[in-house]
Parts: sequence; C-alpha cells; structure tokens
Amino acid sequence: MKRILVPCDFSEPSHEAFTFACDLARLHGGVVDVMYAYAMPVFYDGEFGMQPYLYDPALIKQIESEAKQRFDKMCKQTTKPLPPVSFSVMNGTVSQCVHDAVTQKKSDLVVMGTHGASGIREYFIGSNTEKVVRISPVPVISLKKAVDVGSIKNIVLPTSLHLDQSAFIKQVKTYQQLFKGTLQLLYVNTPAYFRTDAQTSLALDRFVKHYNLQDYTLNIRNDIDEQQGILSFAEQIKADMIMMATHGRRGLAHLFVGSIAEDVVNHLVCPIWTCTLDHP
Repeated sequence: MKRILVPCDFSEPSHEAFTFACDLARLHGGVVDVMYAYAMPVFYDGEFGMQPYLYDPALIKQIESEAKQRFDKMCKQTTKPLPPVSFSVMNGTVSQCVHDAVTQKKSDLVVMGTHGASGIREYFIGSNTEKVVRISPVPVISLKKAVDVGSIKNIVLPTSLHLDQSAFIKQVKTYQQLFKGTLQLLYVNTPAYFRTDAQTSLALDRFVKHYNLQDYTLNIRNDIDEQQGILSFAEQIKADMIMMATHGRRGLAHLFVGSIAEDVVNHLVCPIWTCTLDHP
C-alpha cells in the first residue's frame, strides 16, 4: 500500500479523508495524491458544424489556481507532519476522474470522504462516493470522519459464504494485517435466504478453513435483510471498520437490485473498506 488517492472537493468530509490518508501513509511509508475534479459543461457551436465549444484557457487556469490555493490551505491546517503529498486538477465527473487517476498514478487505495445520501436522492442518484465504490479498480475506504488509524482493530466482514472469492479475501487479509485487526466474520440470516444456525455454523467453519483466515470470530445475525443486519451488528459491537465486497453493478441492474455495500457506505459513521469482487 504505497500510493493513496484522495478525491477532494475541500468540504469537511474530504478534509477528514485527507487527514486519515496522511496518517495511513505516514505509518506505512506511503504517498498521498490529492485530486480535485471539476466538470465543465459541454456546449456546441452550430456555426462550425456542431463543434465543441472551447473554454477560455484563462478560465481553466483560474479554476486550477483557486483549487491549488485551497489545497495549500488544507495542508497548512494539518497539525501533524505531512507524508509526501502531490496535488492535481482534472476535468470530468468525480467517478471517472478517480478511475483515470488510479490508472495514471498506479494507486493502491482510494480514501474518500462522504456526506452520505438519503431518500429519493439515494435511490436515483446516490453520492459521489457511492459511484466511486462501484467503479474503482482498487479498494476504497469511505469515511465521514477521520479516526486514529491505530485504533482500527474491530473489523466486521459480512460474508455470503461463497467459496469463489479468493482475490477479494486476499485483499481482506492484506488490510487486516495492515491494521493488525480482528475479523468479526458475519453472516446475516434473512427470510429470503434462510438457513438453520447449524447449517450456517458448518458453512462458516468451511469458509474459514477454505481461505485460511486467522484472528477472527464467527457471528450469525437474524434480520429482515442484509443491510439492516450489518448496520445493527456493527452498531452493537462498536465496529472500527467494515470490510465489504461490492459487485459494482451499473445501469438498470444497480437501480433495481442495488448494492448492499453502497447502502452501508451511505449510512454508517465508521470507515467502510470496499473492494469489487473482480478485483485482481
């Protein structure tokens, strides 16, 4: 974990993400790359055959200059010594700029602040963080407030108990070692996918042995759906972090099925670590 990308709009949550990323980098010898994304609307000039309208370079320079000033101010407000930090400005949507920046900088991790989302906005639009979680090619840590990196010990890992997630579990074990934490392995038993406790216990034992997990506890929660089970369990044990897989669903599949990981990102206060199941 050498390069951490922090998408930043200079809001309070992005300040918190920057603080957390710097602490993580400082402890593990990493570099923090801060990225500010802005989206210029595309207009077309009909006089020249519907050519895209080109903005005045001076306007772009002004946007970049103001962003750099805000970045410098954020750095000065940091009370601890900074690790190596870089800053860049990109044009485009936040999710697409994050994807491009991860590729260009060969980032290992994205740390992103979130305001969360609720109601009709959550259902149809979601937050920028939710979109990044869905398409990021590397793991994402989403948070509303920075926490002491050294305090992350109690890590909830919800599981479907499938035995075809080797790449995802490999990432989980890497970050478990990074935080030196205990995995609270959690299976949420729901009416739609009901198992007896005996069946679930056998499946949990098989899961642990298959992936050779270390330093863990086994937990079964009965609830109306997976999201509610995860939220209530995390609150009950005062979880320091949640680690979750996401399918990265897009389009209509995402609208109608949704993603439990993205829902949890929107509703929990503690840091949420997510990784797509197809991550190498």
